[in-house]
Amino acid sequence: MEYVSRVPRPPLDGLIDDLYYLEGAPPYALLTLPPAPAPLLIVNLGAPFRIRGGTDIETTEYADGCVVTTPTRAWDFGYPLRTRSVGVHFKPWGLAPFLPMPAAELCDRPVTIEQVWGRPAIAELRDRLATADEPHEMLTLLEEELMRRLCETAGLGLVRHTSSVIAATSGAVAIGDLSEAAGVSSTHLARRFKELIGVTPKRLARAHRFATTVLSINFAGPIDWGDVAVGAGYFDQAHFGHEFRAFTGLTPTRYAEVRQRFLREHPGDVLDSWPLPAD
Repeated sequence: MEYVSRVPRPPLDGLIDDLYYLEGAPPYALLTLPPAPAPLLIVNLGAPFRIRGGTDIETTEYADGCVVTTPTRAWDFGYPLRTRSVGVHFKPWGLAPFLPMPAAELCDRPVTIEQVWGRPAIAELRDRLATADEPHEMLTLLEEELMRRLCETAGLGLVRHTSSVIAATSGAVAIGDLSEAAGVSSTHLARRFKELIGVTPKRLARAHRFATTVLSINFAGPIDWGDVAVGAGYFDQAHFGHEFRAFTGLTPTRYAEVRQRFLREHPGDVLDSWPLPAD
């Protein structure tokens, strides 16, 4: 698969990790994505894809694209035989200035871009992207669209600063200390987080700690799960195992088996750092 990525210019760089272009045949028809502390926007330019998010039993088809706020549990992404899209990996707080509704309303409920920006706007954007000559031109068009839609968002400074502290500590920070340092009540901080990120500060901290821990594991060799748990600051291995199942639906051992399958069957694939084969 071809993957082209770049960081947008200011002020979008304070909201977005990268803009990306993805095209080609996916490694698996169905991937499971463990929850990461990062919202996502995809503008689809190829055949529809399918998503099963949160506690949904059935998958839903997305033709124009989708918007995913910070998830709290794993979600399944079904690719067509060939996929083509551009997208945005947001910082935890970065999607809020582009949403017409509180992020909490979309928690574990992926929606189409049409539901967020309206049919005429996304139809026009997809037409312009489809006629672009190459990926970097497409990313520039997407960046310009985001610049036009950027809105002032109440409470963004508070949530951005506090989220940055959570990220810098990989989630190992007392939430009470954060609200005290910010000069607001824990209730006010939690309300702002749910409005702009979709989850509470405590839940975001859990997601950061889990993601940091899993992404640091070398799945190519033997894994001492007790050492992993202690190193990540979990109370014990049982607590770590509970978190693993809560986030992924898998035990740590089973997760390692599935991750190793991906690395064995598709070494060096652009998607090999986080998604798991689910088919």
